[in-house]
Amino acid sequence: MSRLPTKQRDTSTMGKLRSFYVELLDPQQVYFAGQTINGRLVVELDAEMKMREIRLKFKGLAYVHWTEQHSTGSGKNRRTTTRHYSATENYFDQTVPVYGRGLGMGDDNRLPPGQHVYPFTFTLPPNLPSSFEGGTGYVRYTIKGTIDKPWKFDHNTKRPFTVIALLDLNTQPNAACGTQNQQNKFLCCLCCKSGPITGTLSLNRCGYVPGEAIHFNAEIQNMTSRVCGCHVKLTMTTIFHATTKSKSTTTEVARVMHQDVQPGETETWTGDRLMIPPLPPSFLVGCRIIDINYYLELIVDPSGPAIDLHVPLLIIIGTIPLRSVVQQYQTQFGMTSQPSALPPPGPAPSAPSAPPMAAAMPDMSNLPPPSYSECVFGKTNIREEDDSEHTRGEMDYAPAYTYYDWSKQSQFQ
Repeated sequence: MSRLPTKQRDTSTMGKLRSFYVELLDPQQVYFAGQTINGRLVVELDAEMKMREIRLKFKGLAYVHWTEQHSTGSGKNRRTTTRHYSATENYFDQTVPVYGRGLGMGDDNRLPPGQHVYPFTFTLPPNLPSSFEGGTGYVRYTIKGTIDKPWKFDHNTKRPFTVIALLDLNTQPNAACGTQNQQNKFLCCLCCKSGPITGTLSLNRCGYVPGEAIHFNAEIQNMTSRVCGCHVKLTMTTIFHATTKSKSTTTEVARVMHQDVQPGETETWTGDRLMIPPLPPSFLVGCRIIDINYYLELIVDPSGPAIDLHVPLLIIIGTIPLRSVVQQYQTQFGMTSQPSALPPPGPAPSAPSAPPMAAAMPDMSNLPPPSYSECVFGKTNIREEDDSEHTRGEMDYAPAYTYYDWSKQSQFQ
């Protein structure tokens, strides 16, 4: 997957302003709640520029919005109106001046030509939810630089970054427990009722991290006269909560196909696996207006007109794997000692190291370092209502979630 750029730079024609960008010193641009962000705001001028100030704005919020059509009355009096449903949750909104008025220099300031660099640090609050882009709603973190110019349009530049909330599967009561579900249905055709279709899906545990393979067992009994197709899929169900109403959406994340089950036959499905791509952790802990749940689901599709049989299992996707799973891989690779603690950020492109943990983080010293890659859902335009045509920056953004490459022995060395 492609990597997010470490620097956003606008070199388009801007008159006196040659370039204006926010640069993050962490090449992965991925942070945990409680960590400190280090970066710099860079201004390059071809000529002297008059301004009130230069400032930075650190912002983190969740936002939900959708519209619905509602009709009232009848006949000639029938009216259709559009209703808006929305909610906002703010996590931080801090403005920091780096030059000019905010530092007691007055309103009439003249920045000379050349490159001007303004380093900054910002400590993220604890208990932030993970970054998320879901169309109907999002959790978004940005740094915005502004050159405040008197009697002219301001210059703005914007930099998004990813925050990942730690969801430790070892603290989830059901993560290590097995689970099973069985469902059945009858097909009806005129006055005839067929034998049942029965589907069973089982797992030896419920907790996983992105990069792991879900090994499942499934059984389909087809007592009908029709051929039944079947597959297993992983879905993400997102519930968006507005002030007066909630809305649910379901997105398919991954799928494994299986051969058809012939009439009167029973098919046992073992040995297959479904790989979990980079995803936000379950529940979106810390956000009260967006909930996320994941389901592994067996789907049996009878030929002809009929409703599919669904056999779902709720699973938990975390950011810290079960220690029992890590120990299994250590045994598989013949390791007799625990891996070292997570190292500081490094340059290795194949398996980037994790950023340093905050003081209150759980013990991760016996776990392999995750890699970071873009979200499976791709990039989103992060331009918002307060961004005008004078706002520059990398507006195409995809949250970069943790991903463990369990196939590499180097992960455990």
